Amino acid sequence: MADPKGFLTTPRQTACSRPVEDRLKDWNEVYVPGSLLPIISKQAGRCMDCGIPFCHNGCPLGNLIPEWNDFAYREDWSAASERLHATNNFPEFTGRLCPAPCESACVLGINQPAVTIKNVEVSIIDKAWDNGDVAPQVPDRLSGKTVAVIGSGPAGLAAAQQLTRAGHTVVVYERADRIGGLLRYGIPEFKMEKVHINRRIEQMRAEGTKFRTGIEVGQDITATDLRKRFDAVVVAAGATVSRDLPVPGRELNGIHFAMEYLPLANKVQEGDFVAPPITAEGKHVVVIGGGDTGADCVGTAHRQGAASVTQLEIMPRPSEDRPTGQPWPTFPMLYKVTSAHEEGGERIYSVSTTHFEGDEDGNVQALHLVEVEFVDGKLTQKPGTERVLPAQLVTLAMGFTGTDQANGLVEQFGVELDARGNIARDASYATNVDGVFVAGDAGRGQSLIVWAIAEGRSAARGVDRFLTGSSTLPYPVKPTDRALTV
Repeated sequence: MADPKGFLTTPRQTACSRPVEDRLKDWNEVYVPGSLLPIISKQAGRCMDCGIPFCHNGCPLGNLIPEWNDFAYREDWSAASERLHATNNFPEFTGRLCPAPCESACVLGINQPAVTIKNVEVSIIDKAWDNGDVAPQVPDRLSGKTVAVIGSGPAGLAAAQQLTRAGHTVVVYERADRIGGLLRYGIPEFKMEKVHINRRIEQMRAEGTKFRTGIEVGQDITATDLRKRFDAVVVAAGATVSRDLPVPGRELNGIHFAMEYLPLANKVQEGDFVAPPITAEGKHVVVIGGGDTGADCVGTAHRQGAASVTQLEIMPRPSEDRPTGQPWPTFPMLYKVTSAHEEGGERIYSVSTTHFEGDEDGNVQALHLVEVEFVDGKLTQKPGTERVLPAQLVTLAMGFTGTDQANGLVEQFGVELDARGNIARDASYATNVDGVFVAGDAGRGQSLIVWAIAEGRSAARGVDRFLTGSSTLPYPVKPTDRALTV
């Protein structure tokens, strides 16, 4: 146990954010660099090392949280890094982007503020990089087997790294011009600077993983070609089909999916553009969708100099306290104030867009909405609550509906889909097609980054067993697992 009295004597502290007026001037991460290190040892000491650590259940990866908390408390950063990497390939990603369901399941959280597990995690991995504790793990020998991984998001990267370390020759195919999937182009720089992706890619290259960018499977290379070239294929293409809003005026200029808008801002940071082709500068911006992707649009619009930013959500405003129907240790739906919301803008709940209004040139100028409420379990419009918002830029951030089928990938492989439109798989992550596996959002549907990494690791074990007849790779989750956090 770290500090036997830590949870009694040490209050919860989290990372300090840079002042809003400063961070809106750049695209750097919002937190004060190094602000965690002076406090993190004591924060790790708040871990009670409870007899049944429910944080293990809250985390799909099964992270060994009490163990690395103990090492962090003792400032044994190398040992903490080893325990952290035992279950998670990319803790610098999850430590910045995961909503931390482990903290919702923390036993201390029953009647006190939970342990700052997420902050401890990111401190350990950042310290590990600084100390040179993160090194390539080159396999002792090669198996002679080859694997293609389609998609370079967190699921694809996790699967590729595990399989490479098992001795297989792995090639990752990515249709974008850079590796990283949504981590690269969907997550704004102010939430995670891309240096964290770049150095992991270099580590993976040093281990032997090969990367092919600008190649879309189903278009630039067929499924038949891949199956001829490789002994196994892992489909980790994500759930990239954005949910649309079919209302009058949707065809007007200035209305874009979030994943049309956000990547362009990231490409500016990559040096591809001086200014983004789609910008919020000087415009009244409306973001439709109240989730994390919507918040990313809000923060991006602020940094581009929007005249105003309004975020709409069709559901009621969540409670600030854990609802009675979502008891510990489940992951509750709570009202969140992200860094983007701290920076300004308005959030409107329980409203639905009825139509858009444009000018004579076909550009969106206004959004018409109405309040809604649940009546007999159905969302119903409230008469007399109509209103109009100025809108010269609208982003649709209402989630995703499944894997892209327009490129022919699903059809060419001949994989079956489940009732939700995801690629069906069994307990070993195998599809109905021999040698073809699926991991992450492509099989699970839109989900968390921590689930993507867990599924990538689990699928790698299934592939390894398929290729060799057995596997020593870890198996964090099965497709049928429904953790208490979901």
